Amino acid sequence: MNESETSPTKLALVGYGNMGRLLDQLAPDFGFEVGLKLDEFNNIDGEGITADNFQGIDVAVDFSIPSVVADNAEKIAPLGVNLVIGTTGWLDQLPRVQAALERDKIGLVHGANYSVGVLAFYGIVEAAARILADQEDYDCWAYEAHHNKKKDAPSGTMLRLLQVMKDSGYPKDPNVATNRVGAMPGVHEIGFDSEADTIRLSHTARSRVGFARGALRAARWVIGKQGLYEFSSIWKQV
Repeated sequence: MNESETSPTKLALVGYGNMGRLLDQLAPDFGFEVGLKLDEFNNIDGEGITADNFQGIDVAVDFSIPSVVADNAEKIAPLGVNLVIGTTGWLDQLPRVQAALERDKIGLVHGANYSVGVLAFYGIVEAAARILADQEDYDCWAYEAHHNKKKDAPSGTMLRLLQVMKDSGYPKDPNVATNRVGAMPGVHEIGFDSEADTIRLSHTARSRVGFARGALRAARWVIGKQGLYEFSSIWKQV
C-alpha cells in the first residue's frame, strides 16, 4: 500500500477558540486531518462527545476551559480515543481524569505548557535556583502576564516554575505577581535580588504557535499508548 492509499490520522479538537483554530491550521503539518471540531455551540454539556461523532478519530486535543476538562475526559475515555489536554487550571480534578484513563486503558498527555522554549526555561530556572539556594543575601520574585481572557492565575506554567524551584532545593517562597491584560500570549519571569545586584530570567512568547506545535507533537506521540504522561517528562521524545 502506498502513502496515498493509507488512511489519514484523524484529530478531534475539543474547544475551538484561538488555540483550536491554530491547531486546525497547523494539523496537516503533523500528518493530521481534523475530523471533528467541538465548541461552545455544538458541545453544550458535552453533548458533542458521542460514539458517532468520534467514529474514526485517532486522538483528541482539548483546549477548552478548566471547568469542563474532567467531564470531557470522562466522556472521551470510553470511546477509546487517546487525549492531549492543553487547558490549564484543572489539576484539582486530576484524580477523576486519571481514574477514567485507567478504567478505559487510554493514553493521556497533559502539561502546564507545550512550548519547547518554556520547557528549556524550566531547566534554566532550576539551575539558577539550585545555585542560589544557600545564598541568603538574595530574595526572589516571580511574575507572569497573559491575555485578558485567560481564566487561571497564577498560570499553570508559573505554578510549575515554582514547583521546579522547590524541587531544586530553593528554600524561600518567591513573591508572586500576575497580570491579565490585552492579547499577550505569555510572559514569565523569575528574579533574584540582593543589595549588590539583580538577576532576571525571563521567557516571552511571541505567539501561540509554539504551544500549538507542542500539543500536536504530543498528539502524534500518544497514539497507541496507555497511561498518564506529563509533557515536560516526554517532550524530548516527541
